Amino acid sequence: MTTALITGSTAGIGAAFARRLAADGHDLVLVARDTKRLREQATELHDRHGIEAEVLTADLAADDGIEAVAARLADRKNPVDLLVNNAGFGHKGRYLDVPMADELKMLKVHCEAVLRLTSAATEAMRERGRGGVVNVASVAAFVPRGTYGASKAWVVQFTQGAAKDLAGTGVRLMVLCPGFVRTEFHQRAGMGTDNIPAWMWLDADKLVAAALADLARGKSLSVPDPRYKVLLGATKLVPRGLLGGISSRAGRKYGPEHRTQR
Repeated sequence: MTTALITGSTAGIGAAFARRLAADGHDLVLVARDTKRLREQATELHDRHGIEAEVLTADLAADDGIEAVAARLADRKNPVDLLVNNAGFGHKGRYLDVPMADELKMLKVHCEAVLRLTSAATEAMRERGRGGVVNVASVAAFVPRGTYGASKAWVVQFTQGAAKDLAGTGVRLMVLCPGFVRTEFHQRAGMGTDNIPAWMWLDADKLVAAALADLARGKSLSVPDPRYKVLLGATKLVPRGLLGGISSRAGRKYGPEHRTQR
């Protein structure tokens, strides 16, 4: 039986990963900021699937939170076989409208935490000759959409580069780039989603199933839906200046501030 560690595990894509991996028989380390919700999630998954679910409360916008999770990933006596870096959040508003402190906090979670946790996990995995990392980014990584898209573009480039460097070690790295995902998260965050076309929505459980299948195939990039694959193909044909204007307007229209680092 293997162990998977999931950040931002209590909602959205993170919760979908937890459900699927528990159903497949993996023990879990569940990471988020809300201890009560983590314990409820751990109890439910244990009772339903008979797996062990460890709770680790950590805020990945703070050094001590990152250090706590990195230490767990580096534990050779209780190894983690799969890391899912899912925690993240976004801001509504144009560049310079968002306070610098908030921008830096987002970079801390999206970039620094992903770098440090991936490094802690893969160093231990390389010693064992096996393991996997899924870093959750976004299709926003492929369009000019402010600091959120820029941070997710970093995740894409970092993950694919690290995957090449670790080729042949038995450690697999993959970046997952979803679009709009239907979860209870949007209602909880008060997001206005009525104007998002129905065809743009993805189901979190189906997305996770596709992502894990791509990881098993050895892919370093997963865009887990034909609709978004077509959209990303179209981005190569549209001038970046025009694309930036479209994506910026769409972000302000569809993207109230949201968090997935529960």
